[in-house]
Amino acid sequence: MAKYGMVIDVDRCVGCYACWIACFDEHVSVDHMPIAAPQPESGHRWMDVKPIEQGVYPRVHNKYMPLPCLMCEDAPCMKVGPEGAVYRRPDGIVVIDPVKAKGHPEIAKSCPYGVIYLNEQLNTAQKCTYCAHLLDDGWKLPRCVEACPTQALVFGDLTDSNSAVAQRMAEPAIEELRPDWQNRTLTRFIGLPKRLITGEVTLADKPEEPVPGVVVILRAANDVLTIVTDSYGEFEFREMRPKTQYTLQVSHPGYATREIAVSDKDDVDLGAIVLTKL
Repeated sequence: MAKYGMVIDVDRCVGCYACWIACFDEHVSVDHMPIAAPQPESGHRWMDVKPIEQGVYPRVHNKYMPLPCLMCEDAPCMKVGPEGAVYRRPDGIVVIDPVKAKGHPEIAKSCPYGVIYLNEQLNTAQKCTYCAHLLDDGWKLPRCVEACPTQALVFGDLTDSNSAVAQRMAEPAIEELRPDWQNRTLTRFIGLPKRLITGEVTLADKPEEPVPGVVVILRAANDVLTIVTDSYGEFEFREMRPKTQYTLQVSHPGYATREIAVSDKDDVDLGAIVLTKL
């Protein structure tokens, strides 16, 4: 028996919303009982695409994070409502029974990721099903994965070590969304947005000239990272730990080294760091 899972590579997502459109096309006003009742025309995003802004003006990056049901192995939604209202299939897919879940809004409220919705007209909870009805008909991929033009969504059988999803799931960069919640999700991520520390180096005696190649070192208790400024004299440290105090050291031949304590805020732009001549 297959065990389905999905890897979402956030760095590959360009925010085209093709996955959302495909999900909309497959489920809105279309009956897939007993797996899913029709999705309403508005208010639901069974495959959401969340825009995320990183950094501090003027050094800002935009990323997009697709977010379907994460198919938790320890699913909070299975612990509320009547027996059988939310169940896990042998292939790992968590399904909300549209009939048994009727009249139980607590099922929608139980999801810490906010990916379960209440269909007010039908008075039942609904969510992504990995297009289980299509998989049962022999399809290899859910509609969202099939529609993705950048292969940001990878889906398949986790028990098949040769499958693309199993190989990506084995990469060191794989992450759970909020692993501290310990829900053991079958949908996982690569490239989840992390903290940015940015800035620019200038020389006091040449303020109008960019300064490429300046060595910038970032230190914390368990981290030492070194980069050099780009052709504009700017630098950027990505994937930094949140709520962590760092010390930045900037050095360049012929100029006094500067050290700066970096705030433990989520994102920090240090602005222009001016080096003075020795």
